[in-house]
Amino acid sequence: MLGGVPEDEADEIRELLENGNIDYYEVPASFLGISPASIWLQDCDQFPKAKALIDSYQLERASHARSEYENLKSRGEHKTLLDSIKDHPLRLLATLIAMAAVLYLSLSPFLYFGK
Repeated sequence: MLGGVPEDEADEIRELLENGNIDYYEVPASFLGISPASIWLQDCDQFPKAKALIDSYQLERASHARSEYENLKSRGEHKTLLDSIKDHPLRLLATLIAMAAVLYLSLSPFLYFGK
């Protein structure tokens, strides 16, 4: 996966750059995950053209996603936070326990400092 981007979006960006005759190369994610997978331009002079293409693509993609969400919402099929909690109650419980543990470990030196 390209830096957390869905595979279909990465494919569309690659196609967009190829159709725009913009030379690019891809860099895989680092072994430890310090740097994500990414797309780089071979010629920095092509940056304004690539940026304009990608900006218009992202606006179109966002508009499409927004209209799709509104359609799901109008039909009552969109997923809410409550639906996610109902689908994965153990995940919520594990998250709350982890948050409480981190909070306790972070604050315990200060709570027991003078004792």
